[in-house]
Amino acid sequence: MAELHFMVDPELTPELIDELVECWTDVSNAGGAVGFVPPVTADVVRKTADPTFARCGAPDGPDHLLVGFDAGNRVACWLILGDAGSWLRAHWRWVLRVMVHPRHQGKGYGAELMRAADTAARDLGVEALHLTARGGTGVDRFYARLGYAEVGRIPRAIRVAPGDDRDEIYMMKFV
Repeated sequence: MAELHFMVDPELTPELIDELVECWTDVSNAGGAVGFVPPVTADVVRKTADPTFARCGAPDGPDHLLVGFDAGNRVACWLILGDAGSWLRAHWRWVLRVMVHPRHQGKGYGAELMRAADTAARDLGVEALHLTARGGTGVDRFYARLGYAEVGRIPRAIRVAPGDDRDEIYMMKFV
């Protein structure tokens, strides 16, 4: 496996944002369940990415961006540890937008990214991580292997296309 190194809340330079948007676009167009259905353009992704990244990285920002860089220091994978939105839930975070660039699929980067998220969460004083998975993709089995348990499911909550509704699967783990 090639070298992979992680950063929590890297400086969000225009160049890094461009790479993150490129990754998000490429993952979406490869069929990844990260908020879009292919085909999608970088311009469409950027409309969601800009407000998403605006919540990350500030000293008091509610969300934290975790980026995995490959040996060439390019974005290989990333996710967001999202604030739960209430001081009553300050002890947990949402794991959002989990993605591995298609050029790195099959290298184990997804599992490494999720283990790095566990470490980052513990460093932030977080006790539990929650995420949702799109049914019909099999990704819930991936998360289960990493210690996540299904805690709920909303049937047909995600409409990928007319006649193609998927369950939204809620999963969590203590870190």
